[in-house]
Amino acid sequence: MTDLRKTHVAILVTFAIIFSSLATYTSIQIFSDDKTEIRKTEYRHLPNEFSKIEQAYELITKGYIENVDPEHLVEGAVEGMLATLGDPYSVYMNEEKAKEFNRSLDSSFEGIGAEMSEVDGKVIIVSPFKNSPAEKAGLKPFDEIVAVDGQDVKGQDLYEVTSKVRGKKGTTVSLQILREGLSEPISIEVIRDKIPIETVFSEIIEQEEKKIGYITITSFAEETGEDFLSRLNTLEKEKIDGLIIDVRGNPGGLLQSVKKIAGELVPKEKPMFQIEGRDQGQEQYFSKLAEKKPYPIAVLTDKGSASASEILAAALKEAGGYPTIGETTFGKGTVQQQVDLGDKSYIKLTMYKWLTPDGNWIHGRGIKPDIYVVQPDLYHVHPLQIDQPLSKDMNNGQVKNAQLILKSLGYEPGRVDGYYSETTETAVKRFQREHNLPDTGIINEKTVRKMEKKVAEAKRKKENDRQLQMALRYFQYQH
Repeated sequence: MTDLRKTHVAILVTFAIIFSSLATYTSIQIFSDDKTEIRKTEYRHLPNEFSKIEQAYELITKGYIENVDPEHLVEGAVEGMLATLGDPYSVYMNEEKAKEFNRSLDSSFEGIGAEMSEVDGKVIIVSPFKNSPAEKAGLKPFDEIVAVDGQDVKGQDLYEVTSKVRGKKGTTVSLQILREGLSEPISIEVIRDKIPIETVFSEIIEQEEKKIGYITITSFAEETGEDFLSRLNTLEKEKIDGLIIDVRGNPGGLLQSVKKIAGELVPKEKPMFQIEGRDQGQEQYFSKLAEKKPYPIAVLTDKGSASASEILAAALKEAGGYPTIGETTFGKGTVQQQVDLGDKSYIKLTMYKWLTPDGNWIHGRGIKPDIYVVQPDLYHVHPLQIDQPLSKDMNNGQVKNAQLILKSLGYEPGRVDGYYSETTETAVKRFQREHNLPDTGIINEKTVRKMEKKVAEAKRKKENDRQLQMALRYFQYQH
């Protein structure tokens, strides 16, 4: 993670792209030696408009009916100025929030393992990390958090919600979630854990007498670039015939790691990415690679692929000519700088855009895949929560969710409208018999747990992953 530079005489601004979420406060440093000094003397000659702020400050501190903390007034003024920008990525961090930010930049942390962001005043899940407590509990991209442990968080900023969500390993946090397609909020309990720093996983998949290298990147941490290159070298020693790079559910991370990975895969004819400021032109960043790899490459993306993941996907797509397969990505294309205000507080301000090799700005739009593939219903079912056992002739949203789960597992419920029909009961009995449960036809807690376990197991099977299977089929036509 990026270090926050502190100085006494000057404010050092470290270029950083903050990708999507700050639940883990993942930041992206462009290059470790790229710094811009903003000297405090630049702020000494304030515009006339500041006289109004001074008058308001004097009026409130001297005339308000109760004593007022001057520091709170100043912080409120700074927060107010940033709020007028309407940019969820430009924020003020007081000393307490800055400490939380610093802790989150450690190589590992304890929490639920999800990237969060603030969009239109709502705190949403950008993406749960793969194999994280958040993913295992059933959180999905674009879930809106409306309450934490029973406390309404509507109107609270990202940092306030984040501080409530994070906690010590082994403790449980209850999140009330609004999800697209559901009329009522659902509650999801997540057991916090230590989020591991291992971010790269690899294997070889045998397909039609071809060896296909498969590398999954879960986020872009400090060592991700080196780990990727090491694993790629191991795969290449096995004479792979193709390579799949999977950044689905990857919320972002350090741009330095992205640069290192793209630099080994994208030839130097086109830039890997570009940075554009308000009053500056576009600055392009190139690799030194003379030619492409001797094997084809494909990239897997989904709506949980954000920020740094999008930079890599765009570089491979536009500069490398490699196809992206899956779903449209999250869509974050702005660059923030972290400015130390000198009193242990910070402003994180959007100052740049990042552009794709062809100069496209994907902010709010994402990267559309070359081959669009939607995962089966299995990957879209919601956690099943029941207030009481579900049985024949009941009619509610819980029954509907149970029917969708049964159908995704291959047990035909007859209907999926929430009415517990006789056919649904038959499907439940069949499921119970095949999993050594009493075949009562009633969905109780034991049946619920078994259904959710089977969904999780089915998701882990490669043959059920349509996007991965499409990528493997793609290599059948490559020579």
